[in-house]
Amino acid sequence: MDCTEELTAIDIVTFISDELQQNYRNSGANKAKVFQEFLERWDSKDNSIAKVKSLQFEFESDLDWFNVSRPLSIAGLRGKVVLLDFFTYCCINCMHVLPELRALEERFPVEAGFVVVGVHSPKFENERTAANILSAAQRYGIQHPIVNDSKSALWRALSIRCWPSLFVLSPDGQPMLLLMGEGHGEFLHDFVDAALSYFDARQKIEHVSLPLQLSTDLKPASNLRFPAKIARLHNRYAIADAGNNRVLIVSEVGVVEHKIGGLDAGFVDGNLMAARFNNPQGVTFLDEHTLIVADTDNHALRQISLQKGIVETLAGTGQQGNERIGGKLGQLQPISSPWDVAVFRTRDMDMSFHVDELNVPEKTIVLIAMAGTHQIWGYFPEGIIWWKFKKFEPRCCVSLIGNGLEENRNNSYPQNAAFAQPSGLAMSKDFLFIADSESSSIRKASLVDGKVMAVVGGDRNPQNLFAFGDEDGKLYNAKLQHPLGVAYNHSDHKVYVADTYNHKIKVIDTETNVIASLVIKNQQDNSVLSFREPSGLCVDASGKNLLVADTNNHTIHIVDLSTLMARRFALDFNQLSSSTSEIDAPLSATRSNGLLLLKQLPLLRHTSSTLQFAIKLSPELKYTPDAPQKWTVKRISPALELKQTTGVLTDGKCTLQVKRLKNVEATRGEVLAIEFSLSLCDAHSCLIKRFSVAIESE
Repeated sequence: MDCTEELTAIDIVTFISDELQQNYRNSGANKAKVFQEFLERWDSKDNSIAKVKSLQFEFESDLDWFNVSRPLSIAGLRGKVVLLDFFTYCCINCMHVLPELRALEERFPVEAGFVVVGVHSPKFENERTAANILSAAQRYGIQHPIVNDSKSALWRALSIRCWPSLFVLSPDGQPMLLLMGEGHGEFLHDFVDAALSYFDARQKIEHVSLPLQLSTDLKPASNLRFPAKIARLHNRYAIADAGNNRVLIVSEVGVVEHKIGGLDAGFVDGNLMAARFNNPQGVTFLDEHTLIVADTDNHALRQISLQKGIVETLAGTGQQGNERIGGKLGQLQPISSPWDVAVFRTRDMDMSFHVDELNVPEKTIVLIAMAGTHQIWGYFPEGIIWWKFKKFEPRCCVSLIGNGLEENRNNSYPQNAAFAQPSGLAMSKDFLFIADSESSSIRKASLVDGKVMAVVGGDRNPQNLFAFGDEDGKLYNAKLQHPLGVAYNHSDHKVYVADTYNHKIKVIDTETNVIASLVIKNQQDNSVLSFREPSGLCVDASGKNLLVADTNNHTIHIVDLSTLMARRFALDFNQLSSSTSEIDAPLSATRSNGLLLLKQLPLLRHTSSTLQFAIKLSPELKYTPDAPQKWTVKRISPALELKQTTGVLTDGKCTLQVKRLKNVEATRGEVLAIEFSLSLCDAHSCLIKRFSVAIESE
């Protein structure tokens, strides 16, 4: 019997996709030929592909749609190369795919024949609700069409197996590729480019628009937009105002003292007005004048110095990393989606003799919930000898707990434990409490030896990441739904939990590992307060009040823990100085994106052009030996084409060949933006310097 006859159409398209990616990786400079041969084979009467082409499917009727003025259909998308992004908005891997999709949409707009459609296929019950999906779309800046496939009908019809899955359709609506997981950006860019050229030459591309219309029904209720974590030192708070890409420093009565960052996302160090963040989720105080920020979508650890008036990057390159071990210094160490931060201080275990053992100074460790690699990392500002007398160099950033597998695995050995998207941290004296969102559990790690233990929620089976619900109780009998925030109260030794997808605040008795829901009422009318995906918590200095970031309601509440009555924590922006307020003034595209406009060039008036870049360093700087000096095209006009969109500098130089495409209209303005990432060293340290340049048309 022929084994291929037992394969389903999805099995075949999966095999074809894997084969094409393997050929692409092995093709060297012949990538265009690989795609041409694939497309010709796909367009032929190949029997194996014929079964794939016969697959019939369509969106169900009466589904909720976002970012369109009317529902779309597979049949109505004929004439477009269509990418269906099967995602669920809780998934960190799905979040990692969004920048790749955004780059594709910028390079190949709808009128060029390419469209992305997000097919939201929920994991959690909470993710079936249309309003919550709309909030997520706004939070993540998704502008392409999204359909709420709340019952996962299309997921099942196509036998999709995991989030994210990218399903590419031909202009005839027939499956061509199925890519699973993240990291397909470069491959998809080259494939879509080849597919559009191939089908356009055969007059199968429709250069028409679609009924796109951003869904903006949900408006922020205050100056906050999707607030995330809250931190406190003495009577001062820091708020990660994630949707506004900034950090707020606030007094105990709500007076906003500093706004750091701006409404436009970016990755810029410098003074407090010029600095830029991208969806910062976590924040903590290092001391009275210094804060640490988990700059999530910049994949970076940042430091704010209020005394010096500057923001600097401690770790991360601005690009998503995938390392599970780490250990490099500062900005040389790439990291992945840090979601929260906490500070732990301990004595150096150097075994040296101290005359006064009671006054040995403690050293600082910044603990990081590394959601992207499912681990807990550490950043060491001073360097220290710690667990098992291991030496950690000053400014190193390294994995501490978790092996990188996505599991709910507790273990006495920190590197044998595993997490599932850790998203919230809270410190007691010797324990780190962790909101492990994708396992729907709260866990704790001993900072004496790294042992990881269960607290509440999840399942005894470490691979069961679907043990969620809404049940109070003890240990595994309790059920949570994607908790994102935790706070430890040093007054009563209880842990408060933002049970995010259950829209509740709960409290854990740390002696018994029993969790209970809190019925919190509105102080104004005594009604039960309705949270919407709360994600950040903070106990005030007295231990008697709890601040709650009510994320999708764009509000912060302060809850009296004795009466469980809540009032809005109103923020007063009026006492900021004018110089500080300018941070929110509309900025030009060049400044807000950290771009340096070189000059206007006639790239649209010539059939081909050659661009040469030469970078000169100041005398005290040198290129780091053996480290790649990279350049990457971030944006390009649809009317232009580059043979190569990424590469490395040679002796500080690179050359780009630019081709003007025929019959493609272009408008004046920015036509090309290129990012440079340089690994540099001076006499004392090494760093990564990243900057972008933009070229406008004449």
